[in-house]
Amino acid sequence: MQNQLDRLNNKSKLWLVKVVASAFVLGFTLWWLPVRDVWQTLRNTQPGLWLFTLGVFVIAHCVGATKWWLLTGRHDGGPFTRALRAHFAGLTANLCLPGAAGGDVVRAGLVLRESRLKSRVAVGSVVDRVLDTLSLLVLSALGATFALRGQNWSDNPLVTVVLVCILGGVVVAFGFMLMKFSKKPLIVKLRDTILNFKNEPGNLALCFGLSLAVQSTFIGLNIALASGSGVHAPIAAWFFAWPLSKLFAMLPISMGGLGVREASLAALMTGFGAVPARVVAVGLLWQTILYASGLIGWFVLFMSAKLRLFPVENS
Repeated sequence: MQNQLDRLNNKSKLWLVKVVASAFVLGFTLWWLPVRDVWQTLRNTQPGLWLFTLGVFVIAHCVGATKWWLLTGRHDGGPFTRALRAHFAGLTANLCLPGAAGGDVVRAGLVLRESRLKSRVAVGSVVDRVLDTLSLLVLSALGATFALRGQNWSDNPLVTVVLVCILGGVVVAFGFMLMKFSKKPLIVKLRDTILNFKNEPGNLALCFGLSLAVQSTFIGLNIALASGSGVHAPIAAWFFAWPLSKLFAMLPISMGGLGVREASLAALMTGFGAVPARVVAVGLLWQTILYASGLIGWFVLFMSAKLRLFPVENS
């Protein structure tokens, strides 16, 4: 009992730290920038554009749920509706849990209880996150290539430093994972499931393509919000900066990336002529989309439980 109380107390402290971190980063950003410009940019956004963005965002997440189901639930006969429900539960969890990993844990936990192939769910969820991260890095690299075409890289030192850090980070991360985790008991236990993915190149390629499509859609929605709010910057610059800001937001240092996403996006877009205050405003608009989708996820969970739309299956 005491151990449970200690764990709950530690989680509460961690949650408080994330809230303070988000409030500090966002507060400092707004203090440093002209708040009037931020507010004016927000006011320039048409409600219809915001609703359109939310609708497409939800549809894109349905595609994301399909991708996750292809990686985790299809092989044990798990229904797609179960994966869809769990996916939107993860969106809801992202509102209050630090980093994207919190939503991933909630999503996988809901399916694990009803799955016959629990190792497949665990490994498939990791593969899903890896594919999403890889797609963000690929889109960012392509965006940087086109954004800097015909320019001297020395004209954008921040972009050059970021790209070098990305390449170095990827190499170091993969090396660290291979050395440290390859002999872990859990990895050894799941090795057969991991090896099964080697026999599914078509499925992996399809899921990677879906990930690229979903993340590209998110970038396009941000470009639409920016254009509708009077923020103008090269399209390639958005493809470079937005994926990186999302990766920064996924770090477990804030509540759902609040503050971190806006500050990093403004810093990266400044090198391409975008006004930082207006970029922060677009980031805040996107944050409202995330919160609204989380509320939709909660509504889906509530109604499915109330109406028994997705009954629990006996495994």
